[in-house]
Amino acid sequence: MPGTVLLLAASPVGKGRLVDAASVLPVLAAVAPPVLSGTETANVVELADPLEPQAVLTRLRAAATAPGPLTMFITGQLQLDRKQHLPHLALARTTPSTVRYTAFPWAWIREELRLRAPGTTTLLLDLHADAETWQWLRAHPLDSGRTHAVHGRIAPPPPRRGVAVPTYMKAVATVLRSGYRPPVEELHQLAVGRLGAEAYADVLLASPGLVGAGAPGGSAPRPPSALKGPRPQTPPEGGPPDGLDDAHRSEKDTDPHAAITDAVQAGRHPAADALAAEHEQAAVRAHGRGSEQALHWTEVRADLAMLAGDPVRSCRAWLAVAAARLAVGQAPDVPAVEAAVDRAHHQWGQIHDPVTARELGLALAELRGRVPGRRAGALDHVRKQLLQLQP
Repeated sequence: MPGTVLLLAASPVGKGRLVDAASVLPVLAAVAPPVLSGTETANVVELADPLEPQAVLTRLRAAATAPGPLTMFITGQLQLDRKQHLPHLALARTTPSTVRYTAFPWAWIREELRLRAPGTTTLLLDLHADAETWQWLRAHPLDSGRTHAVHGRIAPPPPRRGVAVPTYMKAVATVLRSGYRPPVEELHQLAVGRLGAEAYADVLLASPGLVGAGAPGGSAPRPPSALKGPRPQTPPEGGPPDGLDDAHRSEKDTDPHAAITDAVQAGRHPAADALAAEHEQAAVRAHGRGSEQALHWTEVRADLAMLAGDPVRSCRAWLAVAAARLAVGQAPDVPAVEAAVDRAHHQWGQIHDPVTARELGLALAELRGRVPGRRAGALDHVRKQLLQLQP
């Protein structure tokens, strides 16, 4: 029976673009349709930077009702609407204030695929999240349907004023251009292997369709960011001015994470870090340096440093989290420990000053010796980079 392939690449036009999604389509289009689908013959539908959600829905609905296997390759960026705070795939005309009307609700993917027979639908995703969505994913799954195979990655926001490249999907296409269509699990692993250290910061998706935020490697549940979601409570304490306007005071008092999110979105990164530091110190005084309460806020600050474009501070914070977790007796293969080392590894790769990179690289190499992680070659990668940093 013929298969159906849907190639969807979408991202906003202009300064709101996080990823050049459509750049992957020529590479995917060079792959023979049967190889894309894994069937003897296949029909391919391509959507490049669509303008209207209804146009996407029409194509999705037609693909979902077609007989035979369905394979969807989706590349783009996730944003939340301001009313319901639900994830959408941003389209060409999407802006932060118009997500609800101009972007494609992710829930529509689940709804349109829900009547398909189990085991007949595969989604390969290369998604970038903006800062707000990256935080939202901590507490919420990206639900694409429980009976489908979902593989791919969700990447954090790129550096400020930067536009990311869909390297995971390009790696998938490169593997498929050989003419060989491996099982989707193997295809996913081959693509991740081509990403190298870049993927240490990503949430890797390799599970049925209900995809919660996961530790790098896609194993045990682990949030990609500590900025939002269930968190330890710390007693209210006095502290330094947080730089937030009065409109956010009452919300901050009940949920400091909301105030931090607002500050990040407004570009007030020092204010966001100051508020997180205040709660970190309160947690240390109340519960101790190695407590989950204190480590939660250290992770928040590590993410804030990443969002502020400060890889040195972020790397130091993640190294501190990993060392603290090991010091209190957590095993090297605990997901929280592995995630901290993976994220320190990724941020270390963003450091351009050789002296600082060498200093933190030595600490990372020591940790990698104890926490190798789930990807082969992580310690070797650090050692090779350190050799290149020798004066």
